[in-house]
Amino acid sequence: MSIPEQGLPPHVQLVQIALGATITQVMRAAAELGIADQLADGPKTAEQVSVQLGTHAPSLHRLMRTLASLGILKQVTEHQYALTPLGEALRKDAPGGGRATMLTLGSEWWNRMMEELPYSVRTGKSGFEKALGMPIFEWLAQSPERASMFSETMVGFHGAEPPAVAAAYDFSQFKTIVDVGGATGNLLTTILGAHPGPQGILFDMPHVVRDAPALIQSRGLSDRVKIESGSFFEGVPHAADAYLLSHIIHDWSEEQCLTILRHCHRAMMPGSKLLLVEMVLPEGEAPHPGKTLDIVMLVGPGGQERTAPEYAALLRKAGFQVASVVPTASPVSIVQAVKA
Repeated sequence: MSIPEQGLPPHVQLVQIALGATITQVMRAAAELGIADQLADGPKTAEQVSVQLGTHAPSLHRLMRTLASLGILKQVTEHQYALTPLGEALRKDAPGGGRATMLTLGSEWWNRMMEELPYSVRTGKSGFEKALGMPIFEWLAQSPERASMFSETMVGFHGAEPPAVAAAYDFSQFKTIVDVGGATGNLLTTILGAHPGPQGILFDMPHVVRDAPALIQSRGLSDRVKIESGSFFEGVPHAADAYLLSHIIHDWSEEQCLTILRHCHRAMMPGSKLLLVEMVLPEGEAPHPGKTLDIVMLVGPGGQERTAPEYAALLRKAGFQVASVVPTASPVSIVQAVKA
């Protein structure tokens, strides 16, 4: 989102905010064309890059000039551009999922989904389902490439969270941690890397965990992470010390959330802990990125972000009581719950 300049008339500030959609498409175009990869070995002119990409050189220059104004590139000479640290993050092989996130947030399907926001507000129903004819996770499951792109996008979207979560909570107290719906294992492996004692079980649907072995191996944790495939709507692995659910509960309707939570409740031993990593919303009008994400949850999967009292109320219905809400150095908190 563009940050409006204070002191300007309100209508001008509104226009500046709305232009954020154009910036998103600028970023998507840069990611799709692979401009960052072309500049990986040093500064080039738009004409030089255009030869490699097969683009219209004057138009590419205009795009690169705009990227420089956003801090993605830097202008070395009048026509020559180089990567900044932000631009480096757009390379295909860059860690953090930045390129995948730009491709997703600027994609046709994302825009079709968000165009249905008024429908979702009027009805309380998923705009994604209206636009594409099926629930979002069912749609993703139809294509391994979509599923992989979405998993990488989630790494990018929640990039600052795993190290913050690992640092904010004492995971060393556990022998076994089940990451329920843990996708590629990005959070679980970050936690295990920071806490050498626990073993991990990564649990998710087969098409979701297909990219997990490579990530786990790259982090040297193949001997500490077991991958199990399945649906948390049918059950979860039993008898672990901790059940970690990161951005899972916010995806689903209350009825579906209760199904997931009750499966965790049945699987837990006395003394086991449930750990929800979510953007716990502050009360009132205080700004928080979770309040924007809440709109994405409304129009996308049909879920929602919650305040701490709302999480406590939901968890009570599933047989839990909240023991604490642990803040982290990122927008997420850890809601720690035990069997009531």
